[in-house]
Amino acid sequence: MSHITVERNRRRQMNEHLKVLRSLTPCFYIKRGDQASIIGGVIEFIKELHQVLQALESKKRRKSLSPSPGPSPKPLQQATQPDHIPLGFESVGELGACCNSSLADVEARISGSNVILKIISKRIPGQILNIIAVLEKFSFEILHLNISSMEDTVLYSFVIKIGLECQLSLEELAVEVQQSFFSEPVFLNEI
Repeated sequence: MSHITVERNRRRQMNEHLKVLRSLTPCFYIKRGDQASIIGGVIEFIKELHQVLQALESKKRRKSLSPSPGPSPKPLQQATQPDHIPLGFESVGELGACCNSSLADVEARISGSNVILKIISKRIPGQILNIIAVLEKFSFEILHLNISSMEDTVLYSFVIKIGLECQLSLEELAVEVQQSFFSEPVFLNEI
């Protein structure tokens, strides 16, 4: 009898904890209501929060090492495309690629039948429309977009479906998205 009561209390407590986890996690991370989906969604959400935290810590370190504490005189949205863009490119196994520059860090990786695309950059007006234009140009279908920001840093997280016409590799996708940071920003009233 006491074993049954202990087990019932354990299940009740587990269900309460799962309800709390579900309520703290944005709904698009949790695809179904079963325990495995809730825990899996929470893990993905925590991973994304961890990436934002790392980006903010990196930004804080750069600020502390920077010789001039004031803002730079040339705003990022007025950056022009140089003849040679210094891009740091890194292949992340066969299922992912990263492309980094002074303006943004871009990561593309395969997740099931979709591509997860994550971009960390300074906030640039109109930049999200540039990124979307690149994805549509190469026949990617945006299934989900999450934008997280803190101060002037933003994390764009896309879940995209590869269209039948798309011929880009992950490396090429990362470079194309990176190139969008060097083009003129698009604004809604210009579309």
